[in-house]
Amino acid sequence: MSIEVLNESGEADVNEEMLVDVASFALTAMDVHPDTEVTITCVDTDTMADMHVRWMDLPGPTDVMSFPMDELTPGSGRPDATPVGPSMLGDIILCPAYDRKQADAAGHSLGHEMALLTVHGCLHLLGYDHATPAEEREMFALQNEILADWYDDLSARGIEFQPKPDGKHAFPSAADREELDGLVEKRGE
Repeated sequence: MSIEVLNESGEADVNEEMLVDVASFALTAMDVHPDTEVTITCVDTDTMADMHVRWMDLPGPTDVMSFPMDELTPGSGRPDATPVGPSMLGDIILCPAYDRKQADAAGHSLGHEMALLTVHGCLHLLGYDHATPAEEREMFALQNEILADWYDDLSARGIEFQPKPDGKHAFPSAADREELDGLVEKRGE
């Protein structure tokens, strides 16, 4: 699996090794072909706000955006599919400055918030969405399961990027995430 991280955000606290590790774990957990490529780009708030308006027609910055590649055929990222050679799954865009505000409101580290959002972005690249309540429950449950399993895997490997948090918003449901968004907005952040 080829995962490239580009930190164009100006944030020094971005742990690129951790982002590669959690993305690789998430994609492997979802049976994505090992030759698949993903790019994770960290941007500043102005760039994210511009992208959010341009691609989603929504004002202001956001935490994560995913851009799956349309050229992939169903199943082409799966190991049991006909080999198509290395293929680009898509791009994940993170905004560490915005993500830090969410992490602070949630009471956990920026590293954990970015790990959670990377798993969220990977699931979007694989076609998961949260447009309906049923999709939302499925996606957030899967996201939290993968993230918890990743922490267990890190422990088994003797690696710690950041402590595994246990607060209410550490492994959020969609409702928890909505509450957190409200807290961030209420703070005027």
